[in-house]
Amino acid sequence: MAGNIFAIGAEQFVEERLLVGLLTGSLLQHKELLDILEDVDVRHARQRTLLHVGVGLGKTDWVEELLARGADTDITDDSQQNALSSAEEMVQKYPDDVERSKVLQLVTLVHKRDQVIMRRLQASSSRSTDHVTPVASPECDIASLKSSVDSLRREMKSLVRQLSSSLEELKDQVCGRDALLRCLEESVTSTAEDVTCIKCGLIGEASLSQPTSDPARARQECIEAMMRKTRIEYGNGVDGMRRLYERLYDEDECTACIIKFLSGDDRVKVMVDLEKNHIGRMKEKVVYLDGTQWNGSQWMSFCDFESETVYLGAKDSSGDNEKFVCAWLAWALSQLFLKLVFDNEWMPYSKGDVEREREWMRALEELEERRKRGEGLHWWIFDALSGKTLNAKLCWLAAAVTSIIADDGSTDGRAYLQRKFPLLFSLYSNTVMGKLIASAKVGPMSIYYSFFLTSWSSLKH
Repeated sequence: MAGNIFAIGAEQFVEERLLVGLLTGSLLQHKELLDILEDVDVRHARQRTLLHVGVGLGKTDWVEELLARGADTDITDDSQQNALSSAEEMVQKYPDDVERSKVLQLVTLVHKRDQVIMRRLQASSSRSTDHVTPVASPECDIASLKSSVDSLRREMKSLVRQLSSSLEELKDQVCGRDALLRCLEESVTSTAEDVTCIKCGLIGEASLSQPTSDPARARQECIEAMMRKTRIEYGNGVDGMRRLYERLYDEDECTACIIKFLSGDDRVKVMVDLEKNHIGRMKEKVVYLDGTQWNGSQWMSFCDFESETVYLGAKDSSGDNEKFVCAWLAWALSQLFLKLVFDNEWMPYSKGDVEREREWMRALEELEERRKRGEGLHWWIFDALSGKTLNAKLCWLAAAVTSIIADDGSTDGRAYLQRKFPLLFSLYSNTVMGKLIASAKVGPMSIYYSFFLTSWSSLKH
């Protein structure tokens, strides 16, 4: 069920990004999104397809690409206009516009081609009905049926043998897995002592305050500290913004630690627009880690590393959309955390840590190979891999872990990461989460123990 919900949400997100890109962006920047769009004729407002919008705007390159991908020129919108009639109307309105004339030529050619193909198919179907199929004799039918039954019996026997063999292999695998899980379970108790030693060796007792005996009070203090760092630029909705922080705090220990750390850092600032689902009014132009420049109206959140400020458009932050907004907020806050804690050009590991650097590179190479093979990747992972620089890809991959957990929920998110991206999840657990524990002013022992047990539980089930 959770997988279906995610698939629907991811597909809708791709469709919305494409629509915004068609309106404001270039085709070249959005070809990869077109590659993963399942239905090029998906309907938008007023029953209009991407082809309708492209024709209306006179975007020749977009129209040509959509037609090449099989866009239907006969689909009509609410005003009963198809792509051809719309293109003709645009030429009448803008007779001197060369691009609109090109659009009309393209749509006309494809429309005529589709009509010719349809007539040929209809003629072929008509000819096939003119032939009379001879009726086989009852004896032939019985012999044919008997032969089919015998063949089916042989196939069933073969399948039974294959299933029996597969069941034996599965039993062996289950027995081996149970043994491994028992060993893992036994090692959990000793892990607590190991973590205590690591904690003392890395940061010392003086660098951490003792965990409060009142968890509810600690939670409230963190939320209120984040609210003091937050400035609502447009709209009214203090309670709604507080609810977003509370959801991240309560959802998972991973996102909770980020809130705990950032709430204690005086450098952190958060600016929010509660009237828009983008940051365009607060940040007209944004430059991402990989150097690409975007219009702020195309993004829901953004982390400005230079000013150490997170921007968020949170208009749709209620009901079922709340978790989606939380995922974007987690994405931006995670990047700021990486910058403040590791201080290594946004890399998710410390300077000079050659071993961790090698492990992250191996995880990146594995994901890149999976993308080249056309494997289905989570949207946050896919977006991270689209970065133009190594720093951007690694930073966004680490931030994608928290976004997936915030989007899918703690249980489903962790289980999905463990199943689909075990190397990435393991790296985040060992590298980033370990640094969170060492940096956040919280009880690191209990957090690590909870994080480890939750990860082990998702593996077990």
